[in-house]
Amino acid sequence: MRKILLFGLMAVLCSIFAACNDSTCHISGTAPDKYEGKKIFLVPLTDSRAEVVDSVVITNGKFEFVRDTVMMAKILIDYHYRMGVEPLLVVVEPGQVNVTIDAVSSASGTPQNDSLQQWKIRKQEHDSQYAMMRRVADGFRLSGDTVEAKKEQERATKYHVEFKKYTRQLAENLKEGVLHDFLGAMYPTTYQRLMPDSTTVTFDADTNEPIQ
Repeated sequence: MRKILLFGLMAVLCSIFAACNDSTCHISGTAPDKYEGKKIFLVPLTDSRAEVVDSVVITNGKFEFVRDTVMMAKILIDYHYRMGVEPLLVVVEPGQVNVTIDAVSSASGTPQNDSLQQWKIRKQEHDSQYAMMRRVADGFRLSGDTVEAKKEQERATKYHVEFKKYTRQLAENLKEGVLHDFLGAMYPTTYQRLMPDSTTVTFDADTNEPIQ
């Protein structure tokens, strides 16, 4: 009897130890009823070869992916049914990731995915506002009001630069990891241009001014 109790205790402890040291990513998702029986894919962001893409069938409005790699990926519905569904950028990392696939998709549950979700919300707001500002500037330009067009374009540029700085700061705060790398590479602070005299000049990516 004592041996049985000891064996049971060891099994429980082993289970707890394994759970605490689990390096597996469990992605649990939900999708609208109209996608019942359809395939959904987990596609590595930098490698879409068929042999590295996971796919499962949505059953009872749910799906699950299990991976033991760390990477940026996209979750996509079968392309035949993709209209009206937002592709979901997700971080595959150890832990439980909760995903919703719909017209507005989302992911949460692990540190990098929580940060990514906040960035995506901010980016959607930025993209909408930035596009509107540029349309207003174009409207002034078409009407011949170059003064107001310039003012609105400058306002749009300032707004875009603020978002770039926010993205860079978020990457810096993360310090390391695949999301840090992804965001850090999105908006470099400088770029280079080959000039007519064959020299290469470095420019500030925010002001577009040459760096001396």
